Amino acid sequence: MPARQIGSPFVRFLVSGGLNTLCTYLLYLALLQVLPYWLSYAFAFVAGIALAYVLNRIFVFGAPRSEKKAAMLPLVYLVQYLVGALIIYVWVDALNLHPTFAPIASIAITIPLTFAASRWLFR
Repeated sequence: MPARQIGSPFVRFLVSGGLNTLCTYLLYLALLQVLPYWLSYAFAFVAGIALAYVLNRIFVFGAPRSEKKAAMLPLVYLVQYLVGALIIYVWVDALNLHPTFAPIASIAITIPLTFAASRWLFR
């Protein structure tokens, strides 16, 4: 299905994120057969950033290739991680809420922020 058939860039972003998550998880599981978990995770995470760059550039935003933007994309995901970690900390330690739903709160807040940062980067 061509990307433009999915009208909303945000929906394309969610689709590409789901595909990226699936691919990097499968890579992690494959690497886990021959590498320790921490190295498998590191390789899968880096591969996920590279895949996110390609998917966001081509499928989500239709932007031209740029080495500068490719170099900046890991910063977007670093910010996403740090904001997500802060949300989880506040949820569990400051608000004393059960940690089971903390990642859901984190995702609900960070996904739109990551979309906005990615859109800014690729425009």
